[in-house]
Parts: sequence; structure tokens; C-alpha cells
Amino acid sequence: MPIVTIHMLKGRDKEKRKELIKNVTAAVTKTLDVAEESVRVILNEMENENFGVAGLPIMEYRSKKTGAGEKGKS
Repeated sequence: MPIVTIHMLKGRDKEKRKELIKNVTAAVTKTLDVAEESVRVILNEMENENFGVAGLPIMEYRSKKTGAGEKGKS
């Protein structure tokens, strides 16, 4: 039974999480040639203040990147 664990920041709506679970399940079933019923997907959502990049809390890192003229989410 394949188990996929995804760690991500909170903030995505229910439909996006549902779509992610569906797409990950499809990729695992195709790649490993297993039944959908055997695939487990676990989403671990964390608060922004509990995640950092390059030594900074994620929100501070993002504003630093945006301030430098770069766009996008981490």
C-alpha cells in the first residue's frame, strides 16, 4: 500500500486539496501499477510561522523576494 505524505503551507481551499489528492493518486497508480484503493495520501498543512526559507520565516522571505522584483510563491 503506497502512502504519500505531502507537507505544505495552509491556505489552499478544499477543492485544490481534493484535486491534489486525485492527481497524486493517479500518478501513483500509473507509476506503480496499483489499484486506487491501495493508495493513501496524507496532507500535512502547517502555519506560515512554522516554515522558513534561507534562514527567514516564509512570509519575510516572500516579501524580501517580492521587494527585489521577483514574483511567485515558495
